[in-house]
Amino acid sequence: MSPRDGAVVVLAGGTGGAKLVRGMAEVVEGEGLVAIANTGDDIDIYGAHVSPDPDLISFWLADEIDERGWGLRGDTFCVMDALRALGSDVWFNLGDRDLAWCVERTRMTNEGLSATAALDRLNQSIGVRARVLPMSDDPVHTWVRSVEGWRSFQEFMIRDRAAGPVEGLEFRGAEQARPTEQVLAAIAGARAIVIGPSNPLASIAPILAVPGIREALRDAAAPVVAVSPIVGGEVLKGPTASFMAFAALECDAGGVADFYGELLDGIVADEDANRALPSLCMDTRMDDAQSRARVAAQTLDFAEALAG
Repeated sequence: MSPRDGAVVVLAGGTGGAKLVRGMAEVVEGEGLVAIANTGDDIDIYGAHVSPDPDLISFWLADEIDERGWGLRGDTFCVMDALRALGSDVWFNLGDRDLAWCVERTRMTNEGLSATAALDRLNQSIGVRARVLPMSDDPVHTWVRSVEGWRSFQEFMIRDRAAGPVEGLEFRGAEQARPTEQVLAAIAGARAIVIGPSNPLASIAPILAVPGIREALRDAAAPVVAVSPIVGGEVLKGPTASFMAFAALECDAGGVADFYGELLDGIVADEDANRALPSLCMDTRMDDAQSRARVAAQTLDFAEALAG
């Protein structure tokens, strides 16, 4: 199979990555689009397994994302309110429909389905045709050390409000994890591979930490391009700057290129990365459907041009 016949694969985590996947769905049909999603942010809470990044991508693809940027549009929070009334420390908010989604995932995995298969069934139920693949069916947990000490990623982000400089970062369980056959097949058969405008350290590094994925990207016939999450010299959302500072990287397109290093065949940014690397300089803001589709289309054209 020629690389041009394969799928477009997007590595993604967080809002920026999910927006790019949604934009890519406007230019790539159905199963021709594959998102490989970070699961390092996963958490077991309220009796359910919550997988924020794969679910965020799924909700964006179904056009069900809420205006606040997470969860399902118009969701209610009766269960969270009831838990608070019972004296529970509710620091992680889940809408009622979102919780039902996670409870159903937990039921399926408890009955023997893999995380990949369970998410596929959930996505079929909301009409998502693109494939959203967890980076691994094995557990990997991102932990962050900051002023409050070591915390799970969700505790750091939500309970601690990402306070203070990042002083440590671990992907616990990554060494024992393995990529799924679906992930490796998607990478090997891709016509283009795009690393989304996600936090390189917190959202993409957990994917790359799973043994076999970095090697698969190096060996892929398709070009690998990254879209910088730095827009207008700033991070639009989240503590990317703190993580880049922890890694002694400049918080700009050049720093992003340096982090991914030899994996990249090109980079897309709204500034010159000033690296010996093919680059596409363009407006990378994705504030609406039109801009998401534009960024996706131009990124894909750039990647395919690199393939020759």
